[in-house]
Amino acid sequence: MIIAIDGTAAAGKSTLARRIAAHYHLPHLDTGSLYRAVARDVIKAGHGLTDRDAAAAAARRLDPATLSDPNLRLKGNGEAASVVAAIPEVRAELLAFQRSFAAQLGGAIVEGRDIGTVVCPHAEVKIFVTASSKSRARRRHIELRNHGVNITEDTVLREIEERDRRDMQRAISPLRPAEDALLLDTTELDIEKAFAAALQLIDKVAVRR
Repeated sequence: MIIAIDGTAAAGKSTLARRIAAHYHLPHLDTGSLYRAVARDVIKAGHGLTDRDAAAAAARRLDPATLSDPNLRLKGNGEAASVVAAIPEVRAELLAFQRSFAAQLGGAIVEGRDIGTVVCPHAEVKIFVTASSKSRARRRHIELRNHGVNITEDTVLREIEERDRRDMQRAISPLRPAEDALLLDTTELDIEKAFAAALQLIDKVAVRR
């Protein structure tokens, strides 16, 4: 079974994906880590994030073993990932890896922003996770402050809204729900309630099949 989980930044999809993967004993791929790693490698090589050739080369040479680098989750890497993710050549280079991961025996949980629409359009389950921009900013602000980052909630809100704009308006693989995706709005849900709601959605699809 392939479960595709897409959604906006800070809506809780990564935490949900990990919990769902553990529940069903399926391997999990956070495709955002691929783009963060590409951005990291472009910067390390001394190039600008909008350098298409450098970004494509970094994607082509990406070592999956480096995806566990904890620095990929630091503030700023998500925004940098969003920049390189808008480069068609980067997406093309990473597509085969993502599809290969999803196709492994027994299935997988794959999360990102174009999984249900582009990477795994035939996934058995597609969930699109979202929440209001203000609730996402509040959650991200708490997370950042807990990691010692001094930033205002208003600044986080502006960054999230800019990230949404960039992800939704990019020319290739824009962020949007697949036509058959199940919507999960986590605005008023804590992680336990969101997890329970996600399992209910998955069970409904399983029953229909």
